[in-house]
Amino acid sequence: MTPEQLLREKLRKIEALFSGAATEGERVAAGAAAERIRDRLSQAAGKEKEIEVKFSISDVWSQQLFVALCRRYGIRPFRYRRMHRQTIIIKAPKSFVEQVLWPEFEALSDALTSYLSEITEKVIREEVHGETGEAEEVDEPRRIGR
Repeated sequence: MTPEQLLREKLRKIEALFSGAATEGERVAAGAAAERIRDRLSQAAGKEKEIEVKFSISDVWSQQLFVALCRRYGIRPFRYRRMHRQTIIIKAPKSFVEQVLWPEFEALSDALTSYLSEITEKVIREEVHGETGEAEEVDEPRRIGR
């Protein structure tokens, strides 16, 4: 299995986890996970009022992931005019944001960040230079007169 296939499988498992899949069969049917999550959102919306939640996500990859995840579940991400590009606002039930959307985003983001980091390091190591460690730390030069 390629690294990309492994990542895709991991993302499906994360989604199945947050969809509330109860059986192994449900976990395998990851395609239905998004629908189950939308159902959870509908149930929460029926019980509680939507609130406006502001997120500040500075990483471009994470922004794309968060916006796509919101849209997948029927939540419209937006920002008000003159807001920073890293700001994303949604309107959704608080319990859904706290129990499903944000934890799922964090888990997916961690998986993608790890994957992107591994691929980036591999390409740099193979195409630029074999040593990809941190820059060396040295003492500051002494100041004149001290």
